[in-house]
Order: sequence, then structure tokens, then C-alpha cells
Amino acid sequence: MAVIPVELAGRSYEVRVGPALLGTLAAQCGPLLRKARVPIVTDSTVARHWRGAVETSLREAGHDPRFLVLDPGEGAKSWETLARTVDWLLAEEVERGDHILALGGGVIGDLTGFAAAILKRGCGFIQLPTTLLAQVDSSVGGKTAINTPAGKNLVGAFHQPALVLADLDALGTLPVREMRAGYAEVIKYGILGDAVFFAWCEQNGPNVFAGDRAAQDHAVTASVKAKARIVAEDERETTGARALLNLGHTFGHALEAETGFSDRLLHGEAVALGMVLAAFYSARRGLMAEAEAERVKRAIAAAGLPNDLATLGLDCDGATLAAHMLHDKKMDAGTLPFVLLRGIGDAFLDRAVSLDDVAAFLDEQLR
Repeated sequence: MAVIPVELAGRSYEVRVGPALLGTLAAQCGPLLRKARVPIVTDSTVARHWRGAVETSLREAGHDPRFLVLDPGEGAKSWETLARTVDWLLAEEVERGDHILALGGGVIGDLTGFAAAILKRGCGFIQLPTTLLAQVDSSVGGKTAINTPAGKNLVGAFHQPALVLADLDALGTLPVREMRAGYAEVIKYGILGDAVFFAWCEQNGPNVFAGDRAAQDHAVTASVKAKARIVAEDERETTGARALLNLGHTFGHALEAETGFSDRLLHGEAVALGMVLAAFYSARRGLMAEAEAERVKRAIAAAGLPNDLATLGLDCDGATLAAHMLHDKKMDAGTLPFVLLRGIGDAFLDRAVSLDDVAAFLDEQLR
């Protein structure tokens, strides 16, 4: 088991990566589970695979596991489901010193974390990420949120978990599409700041998807270490370091909004295509060589991820996609910072990007 600390003043916690962590949940959580009753938020898909193991581990340690099982999918990140979750937690008599377990992917982690942040002005929670995307990205760093009709993740809070348990066994239950979508976030860490890791990602995607445990372990551990370093430096995106983690997300969130936050385009798929667009827009601006942008596109394509905007078949123009960006939570004094590239492994924040220019670029890419 790898143990990666997330170093925050007075609120540091561990991310543990390895096999059989859900089956030994009670021992892993230890004194964080201070009462017999343990509230667990999950979805029906995850519950089919992991409810039994979690329940057995907790009951054998003398706990009384209580489950809220939600419908799967991005639609759960809504006001209605947040209210349902908070009401359920209150009915379960959750106290400020308790820890709520978030068993699932990024949707469950974001929703449960936000509910914990606002319940009684802040309760503890533990992330139990069961998807590759959640293990390498959303479970670490304390970003919690729900979506609104105006855009993705516009209502939320920074609320750090007390512990993250990334059980590699959970990856064996994922459909290949979910694995590929998660791998987009793995590739992201290479593109934004580690050219050597990017080269590893180019070669090892098939091994990760085929269940090679050593490759999966390296992908998750290296990604978590990269994110932990950035979060420790800039927990709330005040210095700009953490904003680099949004590589591909500004373009990607616009695509998700245009496709209705639906299964038509998974979050990781949107981020993958967003990174390709960020690379080619950087090349268009003369910031990086087009050959480097082509290399990013090839890596995304080799992972079986969307890499060409025109193939999505969107019924819109570039201005429509750019308009979605106006609702981006990173808007600052009327301007939207973009994460662009000087090359693979060299991302930076550009605060002087014209959305009109972005719209014109997207028009070119849509054709």
C-alpha cells in the first residue's frame, strides 16, 4: 500500500492506494469512526459491487452501516439530491464530529463532500473512490460541488476529506469506457507538468486498461502525488498553481454543458477533448509547436478517448460554446483565465485570452 500525505496546515490527511482497502475498511478508518452508526452515501451501480464488502467489514468491527443509495450519473449533482442527502444525514443524527463515507465515483464524492461541508456548518467525511477518475483526481484536494442549469460545479465548497482510500480492486469492476475516461486525468498530470510521466502514459494506457496491477498502481500513485504537491502549495486556487489542474476543463465544461451533462460525453472524455483543444489553441497562438499538439492528440486517441471536436456532431457554433464559458467559476473581474501550454510538461495560466478568438478557433475545429 502506498501512503501519500496531503500536507495542509492543521488539516493534513493521507491518501492510501492499494488492494483490498474496502474489505478492511473498518481497520483503515480506525478512530475516525467513533460511533456505532456509520452513514454511507453511494449509488446503485457501486452498491451492487461493493456494498457487501463494506457492510461486512463494518459489522465485524461492531458498527451499524446505514446506506443512502442514489441513482447513478451526473444528474445526482443537483439541488434536489443535495437536499435529499442532507435530510437523510440529519435523520441519521449525524454529528459534527462524525465522518460520512462517500463510496463511489466523482459524482458521489462531490455531492457527499458538499453535504458534509454544509451539514451543521461542517462535518467530517472520508472518500472511498471507486473509479479511476475519482482516485486520481476528484477525491483528493477538497473540491466539492453540485451542478446548476448555469453550469458545472458552480455551487460548492472547499472541504477536505479526513482520509482517502483508493482501492485498486475497484478498478476491476469498471466498464472500459469509465477506465478510459479516468485515464484522461492521468494523462493530464503528464501534459501539465511532467513530460517523463506523459511518455509513460503514452506507452502504458493498454496495460492500465487490461488490468495490469503494477501499471494501475503507478498511474494512480504518480497522479495522486502530483495533485497532493499542487494542493499543498495552493489549496484554494489563490496563487495560480492549483489552477493548472484545470487543463482541458474550460473547453471540456463547455462541451459538457452543450451536451446537457449527459452520458453522451463523460467528464473525463470532455477533459480529454478539452486538452486537445487547449494544445491546438496554444499552437495557434504560437506558444507551442504544432507537432507537440499532434502528440497530445495521438496520446488521447491511443487511449480511446475523443480527440476531434468535429466528430461530436454538435449542433452549435463556436460562439455558443464560448458563451458557456462565461459561466465558468474561474471568471475573475470579467476575464477567464485559460490553462495553455508552452510544450508538453509546461502549462501556464493565460489571463489575456479573448473569448471572441476562442470562438473563432472553435468554429474552425467544429468543421
